[in-house]
Amino acid sequence: MAAEEDVLAELKGLRLRVPQLTGALAASTDGLVLGSDVGDPECAAALAVVALGVCVRLTEATGLGRFQDVLVRGERGYVATYAVGPSAALALTAGVRVDVDRLHREARASCARLAKLVDGGCPRPEGVSGGARHRVPRPRPRRPWS
Repeated sequence: MAAEEDVLAELKGLRLRVPQLTGALAASTDGLVLGSDVGDPECAAALAVVALGVCVRLTEATGLGRFQDVLVRGERGYVATYAVGPSAALALTAGVRVDVDRLHREARASCARLAKLVDGGCPRPEGVSGGARHRVPRPRPRRPWS
């Protein structure tokens, strides 16, 4: 795993490139906080990892291909969660005025850099979309939704 200082430096750079970000967190798929500037990082890490797992399974079950990211919009802003290599997640919070396209572009670039830090650039395991390892059983039958 990467040194916390390197992960924090990447999160800080991301916050500079997207000033509307209000929080950034990197966590292993086991829920270990790798770097954070959010108020309750352990809780945020656990929720980010759960969101990642659910979304990976949802995209697989619906036949939509590999999971890329999830964006949740609330009254006061957004939460975006991204897969970072085979063993981590990036979760970001942003205000309502964030440029969502820029958020995605910058976050995906950060994910690539974080994956190199966290996993040494390891490729994703076969059959694991978004790179997360999960203990959730594969849904059956595998039919796309209408």
